[in-house]
Amino acid sequence: MGNVTKKDIVDAIADRTGLTQVDTKVIVECFLDSIAKSLRDGKNIEIRGFGRFKVKEKKAREARNPRTGEMVHIDAGFKPVFEASKELKSVLNGEKKKAGKE
Repeated sequence: MGNVTKKDIVDAIADRTGLTQVDTKVIVECFLDSIAKSLRDGKNIEIRGFGRFKVKEKKAREARNPRTGEMVHIDAGFKPVFEASKELKSVLNGEKKKAGKE
């Protein structure tokens, strides 16, 4: 199973919408940039039927360099986290949609 690149996504959207690949690439990049900027500003993002992006704080800690065995300090920071929605999980698991929902 190969990876899907941004170009693959642009190609698929351009094919479905009839937009040019250049226009589609601008839209996709703006969308991803908006997500990154919102996360940087500490905002959570919820896309209904898909999932949530949020930021979690990581505490400072001591870790070991596996190559040398030396202890190193890792600074506190933030990491992006994605939580899939129930709908996305259902799609991934091949479950059928409930009656009345599309």
